[in-house]
Amino acid sequence: METLDKFDVKILSLLQADARLTNADLASQVGLSAAATWRRVKTLEDEGFITGYKATLNRKKIGLGVLAFVRVDAERNTGDATRNLEEAIRQLPEVVACHYISGTGTFELQVVTQDLDTFSRFAQQSLLNLPNVKDLHTSFSLGEVKANSDLPLAHLKTKVINT
Repeated sequence: METLDKFDVKILSLLQADARLTNADLASQVGLSAAATWRRVKTLEDEGFITGYKATLNRKKIGLGVLAFVRVDAERNTGDATRNLEEAIRQLPEVVACHYISGTGTFELQVVTQDLDTFSRFAQQSLLNLPNVKDLHTSFSLGEVKANSDLPLAHLKTKVINT
């Protein structure tokens, strides 16, 4: 699959909004037969456009009231040291996202915990003891303005071939 057409983009948009849609409902909204829609979804999965299906949880409802952004400064940025730090970060369930960053620092982490005391213990016992960590800089979310994992797809609609 080299390009996405308008049907593929519509399927991605609909599934991103509600991955629990039945194939019949999806087909109806896309304007294709159920069989054609199923084949397209399968191809989108096989080609890596769709990488999984998940339920989105309300972190506050499940007792994770603190969201922190932690910039991690590494002692050294050599290949082995960075790979060891990456692997250690992957093992921490409290870290829900990790990105290499430009500018000051090496990684930016999103960390969720129950409360500030729990975060403090996590930072002191886990984050500061990660391999190759030089320093941590933490900012706390004071409120979410927008928390959405849906990716924008408008740019795809301008590139599709109308079929």
